[in-house]
Amino acid sequence: MKLFLDSANLVEIEACLKRGILQGITTNPSLLSKEPKADFIEHIRKIVALCEKYNQIISLSVEVFTRKPSEMVKQALQFIEAVPYKNLAIKIPMGWDELEAVHTLALKGISVNCTCLFTEAQCVLAANAGARYVSIFMARLKDISGDAPAVISNTRRILDLAKSQAEIIVGSIRHERDIVDAQIAGAHIVTAGAAYLTKMTSHPQTTKSVEGFLKDFEAWLK
Repeated sequence: MKLFLDSANLVEIEACLKRGILQGITTNPSLLSKEPKADFIEHIRKIVALCEKYNQIISLSVEVFTRKPSEMVKQALQFIEAVPYKNLAIKIPMGWDELEAVHTLALKGISVNCTCLFTEAQCVLAANAGARYVSIFMARLKDISGDAPAVISNTRRILDLAKSQAEIIVGSIRHERDIVDAQIAGAHIVTAGAAYLTKMTSHPQTTKSVEGFLKDFEAWLK
């Protein structure tokens, strides 16, 4: 089960890296906007430095922030040059013109995370263009009464039949149960905020059991 952290917060990233639970990190402009103002490239370099500190050279997705598809390739190449990290992936949003950017980068051997996907058809197009990852937004799909598990399952079936190298990332997580549900539906990877990963550790019976064990042992020691 591959878990990515959906965050640009250095404290959250370090806390998860310390626990060895991650196979990747995803960022986006909205997440970065929540952090203290800083140089964009320097902030990404700090994330890379944390990965290197804990000897976890995991996937790191960084999204372009130009609105013009014609400039996305140029910006992506600037990221690659400024952040020499072998597992850097460039996030490109879905769109007809944007698919050309996906394909151009893929031909250059750059890992592309095609994002903001809601249908099987979008995932197929992204994978065919050469995307390494196809990112489905689970909760936002549910917001419009979409059947997110079906889209995930159908996409996984299509990719497997085609023997595609593309992996499904499911994001837009709003409940810790969504993480497991997405995996059951067929997601290769789920990316979620630190709060949801933390909640996955908790269960009332876990707390009750641990407290009971210690209480029994403390009584035995007396």
